[in-house]
Amino acid sequence: MEIAIESAGNATVLAQAYESTMRGGTTVAIGLPHPDHQFSIPAVTLSAMEKTVKGSYQGSCVPSRDIPKFIEMFHAGQLPVDQLLTDTLHLEEINEGFDRLHKGEVARQVILF
Repeated sequence: MEIAIESAGNATVLAQAYESTMRGGTTVAIGLPHPDHQFSIPAVTLSAMEKTVKGSYQGSCVPSRDIPKFIEMFHAGQLPVDQLLTDTLHLEEINEGFDRLHKGEVARQVILF
């Protein structure tokens, strides 16, 4: 695999993604593991296999630059954000919303205040 993306926030899965990356490939970590968890790889593979490990936090977004561009793309029909919304809930339903996230029943929810 030329590019492997780890989004679970799990150091073991990150190591597996790195292992699955081919020579010259890149492993991108977008998940957020617990701060105490360590990621360990054979150091020789970085140079001998010419692999790259890269992190990305929230897509490396620069809000002042990117949000106006995203809005323009949305208005042009190029960014269907409505397809990302799984559900809406009221503030008093927030605990149920977190339970649904934990169970994997929803991806994105909007809280109505």
